[in-house]
Amino acid sequence: MRAARLIKMVLLLQARPAMTAAELARELEVSERTVARDAQALSEAGVPVYADRGRVGGYRLVGGYRTRLTGLARSEAEALFLSGVPGALREMGLEDAASAARLKVAAALQPALHDTPRTAAQRFHLDAPAWFSEPPTPESLPTVAEAVWDDRTVLARYRRGPADADVERTLEPYGLVLKAGVWYLCARVPEHTGPGPFRVYRVDRFTSVQVSEGRFTRDDTFDLPAFWAERAAQFARSILRAEIVVRLSAEGVRRLPYAVDPVAARDALAAGGEPDDQGLVTVTLAVESAEVAHTQLAALGAEAEVLAPPELRARFARDARRLTALYTA
Repeated sequence: MRAARLIKMVLLLQARPAMTAAELARELEVSERTVARDAQALSEAGVPVYADRGRVGGYRLVGGYRTRLTGLARSEAEALFLSGVPGALREMGLEDAASAARLKVAAALQPALHDTPRTAAQRFHLDAPAWFSEPPTPESLPTVAEAVWDDRTVLARYRRGPADADVERTLEPYGLVLKAGVWYLCARVPEHTGPGPFRVYRVDRFTSVQVSEGRFTRDDTFDLPAFWAERAAQFARSILRAEIVVRLSAEGVRRLPYAVDPVAARDALAAGGEPDDQGLVTVTLAVESAEVAHTQLAALGAEAEVLAPPELRARFARDARRLTALYTA
């Protein structure tokens, strides 16, 4: 989108004394010819961009020029990055900040670009929660989000399960993740010997959260997306504790990733080898349990034949006899 690129170009030049066309092209992921056209467009729109020729030349802003975009407050700027997730903003108590940020950006755009926010909103939208469920917003979420933004430690009471007693923990809240409508907090427990390991907590299991006045020093090496991806993979592997053997038709191969865990399906199909002379593929599939596998594979119908374990195969055979009796009566 050209509007976003023009804004980024101004901010880049505002942050540095000068940049060559090659440097700008690399940062903006465009050609040097496009950089020249964008600089001309900015100049015509009133942004004082000029180019110096020569060995030490480059693009510059007239000294002292500041774009109005820097008038954003910290909370508004942070909220703007989440503006594609309106439900998440509302639940974290940032809806007003995001609205103010969008208004400031719209005011800073040139007249020809004023419809950019509307056209973007009508073309892209992220709906995070899963289908057929409306998980309630955790009462403590706005408080936790405030602590995450400000790097403040919290004293939290947490319940691991419905029958468990609350445990009290001092936490350093690093980041929030919204997964299929459920909020998770990635946090670290400070220990006497130094920082402890990062852990994951369901926000709806906090029974109380108190934000302290003290701030903690973030570990700059912590990467929230990478941490979450690794932890999610560990969780998926930890619950797939059983194995079954299944023979699949070509249609069964195609539909398997939609019926079971996609990673388990991918691994099973990769190790399954080539189809036999009947076009069938035999795979060993990791599953949570035979009970769960029965529910999942039932969606594939006759496109999947369970070969092992015998108990699961017998259960599908009983299902087949019941269906035959039901539909031939």
